[in-house]
Amino acid sequence: MQTIRKFLKKAFLPITILLVPHNNIKRFSLRLPLLGIILPLAFFLTVSGYLVSIAVQQAEFARMEKKLQYYQKQFDELNGAIQSIKKSENEFKKLFFQKSKERVLENITAQQSGSVDIDSLREQIQPTVETVKKIKEYLYRQKNIYMAMPKGLPVSGKISSPFGIREHPLTGMREFHPALDIKAEPGTPVKTTADGVVSYAGWTKGSGNLVAIEHGFGYSTYYAHNSRLTVKAGRRVHRGEVIAFVGSTGTTTGPHCHYEIREDGKPLDPKNFLETRR
Repeated sequence: MQTIRKFLKKAFLPITILLVPHNNIKRFSLRLPLLGIILPLAFFLTVSGYLVSIAVQQAEFARMEKKLQYYQKQFDELNGAIQSIKKSENEFKKLFFQKSKERVLENITAQQSGSVDIDSLREQIQPTVETVKKIKEYLYRQKNIYMAMPKGLPVSGKISSPFGIREHPLTGMREFHPALDIKAEPGTPVKTTADGVVSYAGWTKGSGNLVAIEHGFGYSTYYAHNSRLTVKAGRRVHRGEVIAFVGSTGTTTGPHCHYEIREDGKPLDPKNFLETRR
């Protein structure tokens, strides 16, 4: 209680901003509480960060769309060549169905006669083959990135403790909380939010029964305070697979799932990944 009073006293501490014009206009001052400055600034930074994130995602989508349009053009050209070859194949089949050599020779058209430059044909086909290979590699990588990026929450429930600065429920001290705490009934299945490999599954002092998963491309997730685990280290898992059950093991005030996302070791707000597909 004493801590809250001190915080409120500091938050509403008045600050005077003095504005001095460069002409003969009378100077004036603006008196605001400290909280009245911090909150708009925090709101501005949050909105700016969100808009930058949206812009980056849109730019990435535009690049991907441009690549796919190029690949579509390559496919259309390849499909045209295939259709042309099939047409010639059908014409030759009809020709060879003639009952005599004379009939065959009489029905040969200018397009069906003459030599075929196999080497030239191979040279024309090779770039298309390489393009198809690049397309497959590109799409495979994009799919892997998509499946490695966390999406949604591991359990359904109320957020009991958000990501960021909070007051610790046990000590009352203000601290940085690198995760979301999701309140849920004991025994509720905990599901992994992305494909990956379990790097740790076992007991830790503060987090209780913990599951840590490496997803690749820098992403990793952590699921703490479980009552029971269903996976072991080294196990490959897929998005939506049950890896544990909600509990209150370790240091907790009740049953919940502590859900943490990291990228290259840096904690990220899981709320930004609820509808993600970057």
